[in-house]
Amino acid sequence: MKFTALPGFLIFVSLYTSAQVPPPSSKADSLNQANQRNIDTLNSDTSKVVEILSAQRYGYSKKDSVNELLLLVGKVALKQAGTIFYADSAVYNKNDRFVEAFKNVHINDRDSVHAYSDYLIYHTDTKVAFLKKKVRLTDGQSTLYTEELQYDVTPKVGVYRNGGRVVNGTSVLTSDEGTYYADLKDFYFKDDVKLKDPQYYLESDSLLYNTNTEIATFISDTYIEDSVKRTIRTKEGYYDLKNKNASFGQRPTIHDGSMIIIANNVDTDDRTGMSVLTGNAIFRDTAEGLTVRGNLITSNRATGSMVATQRPVMVITQDKDSTFITADTLYSGRLSELPVVDTVQSDSSIAEIVDTSASGSNTDSVAKTIIVDSAAKQRVRTNDTLLIKTSPQKNPPVVTVTNDSADRFFRAYYNVRVFSDSLQAVCDSLFYSGKDSIFRLFNEPVVWSGESQVTGDTIYMYTKNKKPHELYVFENGLMVNKTGSNMYNQIKGNRLFGYFKEGEIDNIRAKGNAESIYYAKDEEEKIIGINKATSDIIDMRFKNKELNKVVFISAVTGTMLPFTQASEDDRRLRNFKWHEDRRPKSKFELMSSD
Repeated sequence: MKFTALPGFLIFVSLYTSAQVPPPSSKADSLNQANQRNIDTLNSDTSKVVEILSAQRYGYSKKDSVNELLLLVGKVALKQAGTIFYADSAVYNKNDRFVEAFKNVHINDRDSVHAYSDYLIYHTDTKVAFLKKKVRLTDGQSTLYTEELQYDVTPKVGVYRNGGRVVNGTSVLTSDEGTYYADLKDFYFKDDVKLKDPQYYLESDSLLYNTNTEIATFISDTYIEDSVKRTIRTKEGYYDLKNKNASFGQRPTIHDGSMIIIANNVDTDDRTGMSVLTGNAIFRDTAEGLTVRGNLITSNRATGSMVATQRPVMVITQDKDSTFITADTLYSGRLSELPVVDTVQSDSSIAEIVDTSASGSNTDSVAKTIIVDSAAKQRVRTNDTLLIKTSPQKNPPVVTVTNDSADRFFRAYYNVRVFSDSLQAVCDSLFYSGKDSIFRLFNEPVVWSGESQVTGDTIYMYTKNKKPHELYVFENGLMVNKTGSNMYNQIKGNRLFGYFKEGEIDNIRAKGNAESIYYAKDEEEKIIGINKATSDIIDMRFKNKELNKVVFISAVTGTMLPFTQASEDDRRLRNFKWHEDRRPKSKFELMSSD
């Protein structure tokens, strides 16, 4: 269909009332009177619903018996119901009942939606407008820019199919196709959707966006990147740009520096930095090789803290022997956020711990001393305050913790269980520091390595390259080594110091009221008796996971009992107990839901 091109623009047209046009000049009086009669005839047709509000000039043309055209030129204004159309010029086709408008086209849809373009075709029966060239549609909050737009006046729905851009404050949304629902203030974007904001960048195949609430709803694969390069991949959910909170579903993945977060659902609030992960949640630190799993994980991005509940598991990744830790609750945070104890003094509250690790197997020499504030140790149990480890001097310096990849600690509360192929443990609570790689086990801890078991009031497990390296036991230390059926080598002292090679116990030292029981063997590995002894310091050294030598240092007393004459009491130190029933058997046992 061909339309006459006249200067001007019109968007919605139908004829209902008389046109407000200037009176005809005397020179063209007869012609204009004829045209006015034609307009009156059109306006008298009550099936038409367009009112001509104004035009500087007009004309009427009847090309044939079918096509009748009303021509309007100069400041054209038309009205249909509550919608007003403006243009420089317009043509109304009586037979096909549409308006064609040109230049400076403006649609005012009940003062709620305004549309602008250079060209328009409007069908008066269906009330559908087609706008072209420099199209702009706004609801007062956001503005749509496109080259072609279909706008349905009755439901107030605009559609573009050849690319569009929506600007809402500082946010810019672009897509190949889009639909705007004016009453709902909703945009539906489709194909190559991109959102650019000073705080966020988004890519998606499909997206819903409300210009009033500024909520973007994800309905397909979506990629988001924020100003600090945190990235999010999700398939469903929403982001509230106004209030800075979001919810992501269908197992979204969030990358935040070395941190990776995965869960069935993730809810975040950027104003507070809080995130809630629900359903098979994973919190992973790739720099430290740490992973926390749980059905519910809450994290605080501002403080770097995290709490995992509902069967949480922490995995410390290693090449061949990863460590698995479970508890009722797992908590992680930055060491730099902890209150640091700075009251270490050289007085009665200081416990001296002899560390012979630097001397290797030559345990008779003392290589170094570690000072621990016993009062601070108690605060770790109750208030989770960081213990200080420092060199022995009158005023030891406070540990300096920087905000790097090692600036992280983990706490485990209640029913703590630890498993690796080389070491297993249980306790009531645990503290692990990424700065010094020490596991601190509190309240009835038990540690197993091979056929050896260690118990005490508090146990520190030092690791090196994520493997057991040194073990310190504070108060009531007892090491038990199973050497046969119902036969156990034992060493006891106020403090125990153990050392590992390749993840296995190499030697252990007892100091302070040290006692030992061991089964003496001949060269053919036959038991010849049971040795009971006390000393200031006792060392047990192992070879191929078996007790190889016992060394007594200072003030030794003891006796050798024939094996057949030793009673049950002769074979056990006080408080002896073999806790095999509490020992974790596999990582699957820790991770099972039973």
